[in-house]
Amino acid sequence: MNDSYRVLLYYKYVHIDNPEEFAVQHLKFCKELGLKGRILVAEEGINGTVSGTVDQTEEYIRVMHEDQRFFDMVFKIDEADGHAFKKMHVRPRQEIVTLGLEDDVNPNEVTGEYLEPKEFFEAMQNPETVVIDARNDYEYDLGHFRGAIRPDIKAFRDLPEWIRENKDQFKDKRVLTYCTGGIRCEKFSGWLVEEGFKDVGQLHGGIATYSKDPEVKGQLWDGKMYVFDERISVPINRVEHVVVGRDYFTGEPCERYVNCANPECNKQILTSEENEHKYLRGCSPECRVHPRNRYVKEHGLTEEQVAQRLRKIGEEDSVSHS
Repeated sequence: MNDSYRVLLYYKYVHIDNPEEFAVQHLKFCKELGLKGRILVAEEGINGTVSGTVDQTEEYIRVMHEDQRFFDMVFKIDEADGHAFKKMHVRPRQEIVTLGLEDDVNPNEVTGEYLEPKEFFEAMQNPETVVIDARNDYEYDLGHFRGAIRPDIKAFRDLPEWIRENKDQFKDKRVLTYCTGGIRCEKFSGWLVEEGFKDVGQLHGGIATYSKDPEVKGQLWDGKMYVFDERISVPINRVEHVVVGRDYFTGEPCERYVNCANPECNKQILTSEENEHKYLRGCSPECRVHPRNRYVKEHGLTEEQVAQRLRKIGEEDSVSHS
């Protein structure tokens, strides 16, 4: 028996009848195997990340490939020290990635040209090529392809509006796009084609595949890749590691993400452990004094101790601005 752990990342655009019933049965199956993770199911397909032992994940892959709908589904595999999730969830959704279009894009009918890692690596270096990151802003801030455009968006569904507002700066260029595992780009690149962009390419298999290519070795990627599990981030560039993340409070190099301690905010911020303690894990003065601040509760701080911390922040800030 192999007790080593792995994380599986996968998706497939394929019609699934009755996603609600599928989700119930699939959750039961995953729990019986002992997997933990997060899987979304919709009529348009499946999108999942699960963790388990080698034996558990191998059995999951085997059973999924026996299903005609998923016989050719590609599983991206990362080694892990243990489970990457606390629980197992399988949830039915309207879409497996939410672009929120009036007329949805079916990637099986229209999508951008697939570029394998070496092709993408070479295409990025053409000065007439524009590379657009299809992920969220906090994902980009931790790591991205060198020279890639950072759309000013908070969520994937905001991307079409941003493209329309900024279309003039890249409408006549070759447009490349990328995302974590490829699923967002399938839909986004197809939308770009439908919008009239003439030359659209996407990184086939996403950053997760690019990192493992034996020839490219993750080159031209700076920082780390954000992942939606307990690991938070994974390295990509196996030739040189360049830190691009910046501490939210000081601007110093940083690759450590935390959530703001105010549960009503929950903003993800890059910060050192030292600054997390100094600022009570609050991204703003309001979040630091919020009555439900989780940092204050976790550390059992009294009102006087919080007040002392806040006075110290104020004193140090006044000195730094004088």
